Amino acid sequence: MSSLATVVTNAEVVICCGSGGVGKTTTAAVLALEAARRGRRSVVVTIDPARRLADALGLEGLTNEPRAIEADLDGDMYALMLDTKSTFDGLVRRYSSDPDQAERILTNRFYDNISSALSGTQEYMASEKLYELAREGDWDLVVVDTPPTRHALDFLDAPQRLATFLDHRLYRILMTPTRGIVKAVNVAAQTVVRSLSKVVGGEVVADAIAFFQAFEGMEGGFKERAAAVDELLRSDETAFVLVASPKADTVAEAGYFAEQLDQQGIDVRALVVNRMQPTFGAETAGGEVTTAATARARATTLEGTAIGEHYRALADALQVAEGDEVHLAGLAGQVDPAPVVRVPVQPFEVNDLEGLAAIGALLMVEDD
Repeated sequence: MSSLATVVTNAEVVICCGSGGVGKTTTAAVLALEAARRGRRSVVVTIDPARRLADALGLEGLTNEPRAIEADLDGDMYALMLDTKSTFDGLVRRYSSDPDQAERILTNRFYDNISSALSGTQEYMASEKLYELAREGDWDLVVVDTPPTRHALDFLDAPQRLATFLDHRLYRILMTPTRGIVKAVNVAAQTVVRSLSKVVGGEVVADAIAFFQAFEGMEGGFKERAAAVDELLRSDETAFVLVASPKADTVAEAGYFAEQLDQQGIDVRALVVNRMQPTFGAETAGGEVTTAATARARATTLEGTAIGEHYRALADALQVAEGDEVHLAGLAGQVDPAPVVRVPVQPFEVNDLEGLAAIGALLMVEDD
């Protein structure tokens, strides 16, 4: 069976997805670090606006530009945090016909609002940043730390949604110079526009009109780019790594995401389950595995002794571990034949490269 190490060695893009609080950001940072340890030039980018990636790397902060991680590695590792507006600004400059058109858009107040606040903008700019790094940057591996699961689905769908919007009849009407929004404002929709202006303000409406006028002619470039991004997300060189914890609710959330990926023809390449309850090597001298039931029976036999209390504590721990496996069984079967990597709960917080390396040693193993 393949391993997570195989993914780190061979993939060009790794997308870590899962619900919040399951160690997804840490996993993404570990994968980028392990790739660099193997001589690759890696970069990890977080879409999550929280500063968890910087914390995991022991840094004060990250920006929209790759920052080198100083470490003794055979390759190189970089990290960055998505800045939605800066990425959008870059696209505007790319697809403007001339600097004047770019300036008209970048200084437009309507654009200033939608470039950071419009629903779906962050997800599309995240996929755009991924494409920029993977196709235009000098990287062997790009690792993406996505927001919690349902938003990660938005990230996957964002390029298609943009292309659909640019093909929509309403958008075409707005952008048609002789029949579009300018004529509508001047002739057929004065009453509507006046009413709208009373609600949101005349300046807002004027800014929106000016934005659509300035944007004219750029949609072709955006559509081509969206199609290219979508192709990258669904290509064989992109590997989706699902991250979960053994809790029933997070396993259910991970199962939902795996199902959504499957419906789109995308396989989960690996499943990482963090914070598994350790079994403490609970085997007898004869090699038989001690279960919670046998440990509890032994504790009863040795009731009132110090060793009996130890067996009772072992029974409690094994009962939790067995419950973890019960929760995990269905999900493991759902993503089969993807490797399932179980990472036991650790006695330390990951906030530096040493901690990431310790987790890496647990992740880079063959699944049994």
